[in-house]
Amino acid sequence: MQLKKEDIYKALETISVAGEGQNMVESGAVQNIITFADEVIVDLKLSTPALHIKKRAEVDVMKAIHEHVYEKAKVKVNVKVDAPKEKKVNEIKGKPIPGIQNIIAIASGKGGVGKSTITANLAVSLSKMGFRVGLLDADIYGPSIPTMFDVENEKPLSVKVNGKSKMKPIESYGVKILSIGFFTKPNQAVIWRGPMAGKALNQMIFDANWGKLDFLLVDLPPGTGDIHLSIMQSMPITGAVIVSTPQNVALADARKGVAMFQQKSINVPVLGIVENMAYFTPEELPDNKYYIFGEAGAKRLSDDINIPFLGEIPLVQSIRESGDVGRPATLQEATPIVDAFDELTKNVVQEVVDRNENLPPTDAIKITTMAGCSAVKNK
Repeated sequence: MQLKKEDIYKALETISVAGEGQNMVESGAVQNIITFADEVIVDLKLSTPALHIKKRAEVDVMKAIHEHVYEKAKVKVNVKVDAPKEKKVNEIKGKPIPGIQNIIAIASGKGGVGKSTITANLAVSLSKMGFRVGLLDADIYGPSIPTMFDVENEKPLSVKVNGKSKMKPIESYGVKILSIGFFTKPNQAVIWRGPMAGKALNQMIFDANWGKLDFLLVDLPPGTGDIHLSIMQSMPITGAVIVSTPQNVALADARKGVAMFQQKSINVPVLGIVENMAYFTPEELPDNKYYIFGEAGAKRLSDDINIPFLGEIPLVQSIRESGDVGRPATLQEATPIVDAFDELTKNVVQEVVDRNENLPPTDAIKITTMAGCSAVKNK
């Protein structure tokens, strides 16, 4: 069957880009159409870099052609983003850390949602896939990563790099790790003010011999505060992953976590949200799901605030046990837990790839006086 361009244009006049009033043809989003027999290539130009809008446009184009022209048409959609660039006076160009390709911040609006567990298993999953991975435990007041990797008693060594002394991260399960927990006693509470904590983090970031990494995961403390700003001032974050549980109390704080990264003065892309403890599955009833904290809460939140949903992790006893003994659950073989973490990891990697293709590198932020504080209104 020979497809006709005019039929394709008519089909595309029935849909619009999300957030725009005009249809795709009137708005100028459709740049070119090429047809050959039953094949069609549509070139789109969008004015927004949002990944969910790009994906929605691709799906809508395919659906419109299949419904209005030919249901068996082979459709390829090429999307180019031509977003207007706005210069932000309160941002400075971030200097990438030599050798580190992507820096991913793992955050949560509140504590107790399993953020560190997600971070540890995501790091190991990335390593299993062949990526070079580092993990910075930035939870100054409650470092748990050393326990989860069974390295509580390890101490980083000093090595010479180009004549300078650098900390050598501890390596476990293929992941390079630094944590304030390596420098304190197990029963010692860290009682530091913000500037002191920020200085310690800077040392672990810049005075460490991370080497070449595809991903550096940063396990942030719960909430939104001084440590988060210190991290985002120190290095250009590629993107943020938000962890939440399904109940409303956690989702309200997760929404605030997303808002922190999306503030004009911070402007860090949010790669998506993870729903932890999504449902309970007893070991003796592996096909049963009990929604103890509510069902699909994080999924609904992702739809509501237009950020990708990265996946759901069940509430399973062996995940907790694995963390307690220092062997992340994703090291198991052929279990539903491993499948869930593998799916999550693949989605994170895909969002990072899409983000790097469609957005410029993130700048490190410059906080001056009260800039960056959500309580300060723009005048």
